[in-house]
Amino acid sequence: MSNFDSPFIVFAGVLAVQWLAAYAGDALRRKLRPLQKEGEREDFDIVRTASLTLLGLIIGFSFAMAVSRYDQRKNLEEAEANAIGTEYLRANLLPADDASRVRELLKRYCDERISNYEARDELRIGQIDADTVRLQAELWDVVERAAKVQPTPIIGLVVSGMNDLLNAQGYMQAAWWNRIPYTAWMLMVLIGIACNLLLGYGEHRTTTFLLIFPLVVSISLFLIADIDSPRAGIIRVQPHNLMLQCQSMKPN
Repeated sequence: MSNFDSPFIVFAGVLAVQWLAAYAGDALRRKLRPLQKEGEREDFDIVRTASLTLLGLIIGFSFAMAVSRYDQRKNLEEAEANAIGTEYLRANLLPADDASRVRELLKRYCDERISNYEARDELRIGQIDADTVRLQAELWDVVERAAKVQPTPIIGLVVSGMNDLLNAQGYMQAAWWNRIPYTAWMLMVLIGIACNLLLGYGEHRTTTFLLIFPLVVSISLFLIADIDSPRAGIIRVQPHNLMLQCQSMKPN
């Protein structure tokens, strides 16, 4: 798990780096010389304003990217629950023994998918992935055997539903891997450092002013990292649809 998967590490690291940059800019102004000429102040204000605008745009675009990926994960969780429910109903089209076996495997498979959403430990995640692959193989073996014995359009519906179920899990996994690129993170951090250097170098009445902007930027990046991370942080996709589907598949 990388540092960008941990929003609190992102917040602490970015805040510390930006505070250092702001006070470094203030120290440079004191040791070198402050802006004295009117033309220098105007040029400096243009550069500072442009840098702050660029940082705001990049943060805004990154936030939009994170939200779109979060919405995609929510939609795919719903689609996966629907695929499991559809295949559970279509299992009745199979011979009695195969239908009972598929329904039992689907109940276990649904529980595994819920566990995958809730797990955070890497070892536990690896175990869940292995169990998921094994259950998928068992489910496919059952419907494949039934299709070979009775290759009818009705059995074809069951095979098609199983294919959709397997694809739904693959789409969900791909969505979890689809994250904001590291280069975008590096660009935001570097521009944030540059902005804080400029703010520190500019004229200000008190150094307390240098605490505010780094804090605001750090909170923004914390929120982006939180939404972008599927497992860590506070904001995560909850498998409500899968939970409801599992409850409907189990006897009351």
